[in-house]
Parts: sequence; structure tokens; C-alpha cells
Amino acid sequence: MRFIARLAEVICKLNLIIGQVFSWLALGIVAVCFTVVVERYVFGVSYVWMQDLYIWLNGAMFTAVAGFALLRDDHVRVDIFYRPAPVRKRAIVDLIGVLFLLLPFTAVVFNYSLPFVERAWSYHEASANVGGMPGLYVLKSFIIAFAILLALQGVAMICRSVLILMGQPDLVPEEMLYPITPAEAEAASIEGLH
Repeated sequence: MRFIARLAEVICKLNLIIGQVFSWLALGIVAVCFTVVVERYVFGVSYVWMQDLYIWLNGAMFTAVAGFALLRDDHVRVDIFYRPAPVRKRAIVDLIGVLFLLLPFTAVVFNYSLPFVERAWSYHEASANVGGMPGLYVLKSFIIAFAILLALQGVAMICRSVLILMGQPDLVPEEMLYPITPAEAEAASIEGLH
């Protein structure tokens, strides 16, 4: 069980570091976009490569931080029943969801994007726009990173679910702890009184 906990912890640390580093691209996106707007409307100058740059930074950031967002439970979902559910039920839902939805999705994205990315690297694909950015092949590689980082975080979620279902919630890495429901908090306080 400790190996499972350690695996989840390593994956979470990886996505945490990548997420914190790549989230700084948001500042770069705003700075480049602001510069493009000022150049265009104040100075009457426009550079295609700068327009490509803030779009590419946006794509790189959002694909790189997908695993980080899953770690933080920041993905959009309708969870009327999930959030108030007890921890064990959430662990079962996560286990089923990752095994039958998330991992197959990431496998499809990886398998279909790999030839696409390999082709881009084979001829060092650049922007289709005249005067655009070189190195589009590097940006396309983020599709592969997206699939891998999301799948890894899914594996960490499986580890968390296994630990909880096997009665070892104390081994779950701190970054992955479920928030407790009000009913669980009340039950814990009642147990503490006895």
C-alpha cells in the first residue's frame, strides 16, 4: 500500500510543479496580447509572429496544466450527487470514471495525435501565416504531454481510490485528500466527544 501511496505522491508532485510553472504563462499571454493591441491601435504596426505567440502560449498553457487542474479538482463537471457523497462513494465513482472514461480518452488522444505530432516534427512545421512563428511542431507536442499528464493524474486518482477502499485513507497524499462533507465532519466531532 505504501508503494501505491508513493506513486500517487510522485505523480501529484510532478503535476503540481508543471502546473505552477506553466500557469505563469498566463502573465506572458496578457503581456503579449497587450503589446499586440498597443502596437496595432497606437502605433499602427502589426506583427503576425506576435499574434501567433499569444495564441500558442495559450495552447501550451492549457494543455500543460490539464493534469494540475485534475489534481486540484478544477475541471468543470455537474456534481450534484458527487460532492455531498461520502468519501468511499466518491472513491468508487473516481475509480470507475478514470478506468472507463478518462484513461480510454487519453489513450485515444495519444494514439491519434502521435502520427500528427511526428509528421510536424519530421519537417519542422512552422506557422501557416507568412511572417508567423517557427516551431509549431513544439506546440503540437503539447498534445502528447496533455494526454500523458492527464493519464498520470488518472493513475494517481486510481491509487487514491484503492487506498480509500482498502481502508488506508491515512496514506493518501495530502494534495489528493477529499474535502469532507458536513455529515462526515459532524460524525467526526461526535466520535471525538466519546
